[in-house]
Amino acid sequence: KMVLFLPAGVCRYPLGMSGGQIQDEDISASSQWSESTAARYGRLDSEEGDGAWCPEITVEPDHLKEFLQIDLRSLHFITLVGTQGRHAGGFGNEFAQMYKIKYSRDGSRWISWRNRQGKQVRLFGEIRLWPYIVHLCTPIIARFVRFMPVTDHSMNVCMRVELYGCEWLDGLVSYNAPIGEHMTLAGSSVYLNDSIYDGALIHRSGLGQLTDGVCGLDDFTVSTVSHVSNVWPGYDYVGWNNESFSNGYVEIMFEFDRTRNFTSMKVHSNNLFSKNIKVFREVVCHFRSDSDWELSPLSFSPVEDLKNSNARFVTVNLAHHMASAIKCQFYFADAWMLFSEITFQSGTEAETLHVVDDSNTRILIGCLVAIIFILVAIIVIILWRQVWQKMLEKATRRMLDDELTASLSIQSETFTYSHNNNNPQSSLPSEQESSSTYERIFPLGPDYQEPSRLISKLPEFAHTSEEPASSSTAASKSTTSTVAQDGVPHYAEADIVNLQGVTGGNTYAIPAVTLDLLSGKDVAVEEFPRKLLTFKEKLGEGQFGEVHLCEAEGMQEFMNKEFKFDYPEEEPVLVAVKMLRSDANKNARNDFLKEIKIMSRLKDPNIVRLLAVCIYSDPLCMITEYMENGDLNQFLSKHEPEGQLALLSNAPTVSFENLCYMATQIASGMRYLSSLNFVHRDLATRNCLVGKNYTIKIADFGMSRNLYSGDYYRIQGRAVLPIRWMSWESILLGKFTTASDVWAFGVTLWEILNFCKEQPYSQLTDEQVIENTGEFFRDQKRQIYLPQPVLCPDALYRVMLSCWRRNTKERPSFQETHRALLDKTCLSEEDNSV
Repeated sequence: KMVLFLPAGVCRYPLGMSGGQIQDEDISASSQWSESTAARYGRLDSEEGDGAWCPEITVEPDHLKEFLQIDLRSLHFITLVGTQGRHAGGFGNEFAQMYKIKYSRDGSRWISWRNRQGKQVRLFGEIRLWPYIVHLCTPIIARFVRFMPVTDHSMNVCMRVELYGCEWLDGLVSYNAPIGEHMTLAGSSVYLNDSIYDGALIHRSGLGQLTDGVCGLDDFTVSTVSHVSNVWPGYDYVGWNNESFSNGYVEIMFEFDRTRNFTSMKVHSNNLFSKNIKVFREVVCHFRSDSDWELSPLSFSPVEDLKNSNARFVTVNLAHHMASAIKCQFYFADAWMLFSEITFQSGTEAETLHVVDDSNTRILIGCLVAIIFILVAIIVIILWRQVWQKMLEKATRRMLDDELTASLSIQSETFTYSHNNNNPQSSLPSEQESSSTYERIFPLGPDYQEPSRLISKLPEFAHTSEEPASSSTAASKSTTSTVAQDGVPHYAEADIVNLQGVTGGNTYAIPAVTLDLLSGKDVAVEEFPRKLLTFKEKLGEGQFGEVHLCEAEGMQEFMNKEFKFDYPEEEPVLVAVKMLRSDANKNARNDFLKEIKIMSRLKDPNIVRLLAVCIYSDPLCMITEYMENGDLNQFLSKHEPEGQLALLSNAPTVSFENLCYMATQIASGMRYLSSLNFVHRDLATRNCLVGKNYTIKIADFGMSRNLYSGDYYRIQGRAVLPIRWMSWESILLGKFTTASDVWAFGVTLWEILNFCKEQPYSQLTDEQVIENTGEFFRDQKRQIYLPQPVLCPDALYRVMLSCWRRNTKERPSFQETHRALLDKTCLSEEDNSV
């Protein structure tokens, strides 16, 4: 499923047990052993009282009478839960081996949490210093949550807990829809039932897959969770057949927490018309504000689309109807109708005006006018500060440029260039030791900025450099350039230019001097006729544009002779098309053209190649390679290692040798980028494409895909950081260098050896990942490393560990890493030599 409105990968903030936002009066329990083990002491990471909540009696096997209850005061979307046993400074060892979860939206009807197969399961608990975090594969929408300890033998249990998620603003408390049906397709059954629906069987008043915050793929038979959970074809959708409904429509009733002023309804619908599936022909909605239904329903008919078969959101304008319940009749346009998500938007200002008594109208208007004046004053102050900040940035940039120019003029005689296979290799300045934080960065886009909230959690980092003992010395040397020891130049973030990518993420970061050298050159790619591009699938989108998978006819005629395709000349070529939106601002357009200029210079067999452009008219497009097997993350997650288990499951396999071959290609491509002083900053399996015979090419548009939004940590809606792949100095100090790319390569190698079945540091929350980087900084041997994969020999794991060394100078260069993978480490699984 592609993440959209309330994704589990983003909606994962602690809701207040450990932070204290949840008050003591909102925490209750069935019983307590003593006053010092009352419910209020069941807070994660807290040692108050006797260190946890403990029930009065010993928990018997399958005893489900004891519980710890939390009242969140309003509906919340809950994606993870965390538990701890009683530690009490090392004197406690009581914990819950397992536990179940029950939840309620109204405090009267309690529902047991179920997994993707709709089965009640026990979650495992553990006693340790770190919280034991469990990802709820099916999110919970609730106000009340109960943790119910379960044991397999009589024992004393104690618990500390936390809930993770965000507030549920949709207002929907239940929907009532017909039971989904199953389809027979090519002799196989495709089940389109709502497997996680938590409503009662009789009244069917509950929530399920239509509100789980995710959307199905274009191919409804494929589920993106199939590699981690045993789900059936069609799992992501709820669907109905026209023959089962004599009146020609499916009726769904939606109940809300209060009367709301509704502006729109968004329905995510499949449109694979080749399989007789289409978006609904018409929807008729009835509204109930109090107890009576309005006499005049609202109707809406979307435009039929028989050209584009991708799934899409259909927005229905609800025209500010006031209602506490909505009943919609969706009319079939073909044999089948499939939905995966339905959300509602309501206008809170109109709701407020509707319920305010006329006698208070003048007071309300006066308050609104005062608020407007205050907002105007704030806007003026913000604009003034931005103008002042830009003036300071220009002055600081001018100073940095002067320093860099002076440094280059002194060292110009030491620069040497050699050409081998048309790939320039240069001996350039070494990494500049810098304590620059994000506040010194001058990017053109909003990403990778000011992680002050990250640094504030570790206050000792506020004014430190990478080497605390010699920070002043390092800073004093930051304006001079010397040749790097390993021959690979490194650049601190303050010395590179970041181009805002079309999809909202940064492209390769490069030294400012390199961009200046490119600025006077023409683009070495040709204009491609748009009419020869055939749309296949949307790969991703961002703030400034979209990335599409297309077929290009006759592409071979537009390519340089040295570039070879694996396609016969008469066959269309599979390509990725980055398209800039026509309404993009001037900065985005300039960055797009600069990105074209940079990409046109990248010529390496393991780097995605820019093939052609469409820049003579809007929308601006760049056409790059795309590999037929998609990205490496999805490719490996659908395969298994060779062995008996794979034979029994009849799953496709990848050998250990081929895993090493793919990793070696990634190291080779990064070696090429580092030789040009390029810093990728988002190296991961999601950004590597797979071709025939396990060919790998490094790309840069993983951030744009909704599928991977859970891999990125968003700070207050601004910075988007792939923290689980980032080095400690990148997270805490804002330094992105070749050495930080090496760190990310170690994580990528770990992904490959795990067949991408698990996210890095999956047992830690984002906050704990950030805290762990602080342990790397302090270097007191308490940092947590990614564990050695089962398939990984000791020598190869040592390569990973070398990439994660605390000191950047001690990490290997990509040239050394490539040599290790090529010559020794991967030759044999039994090789344990250094």
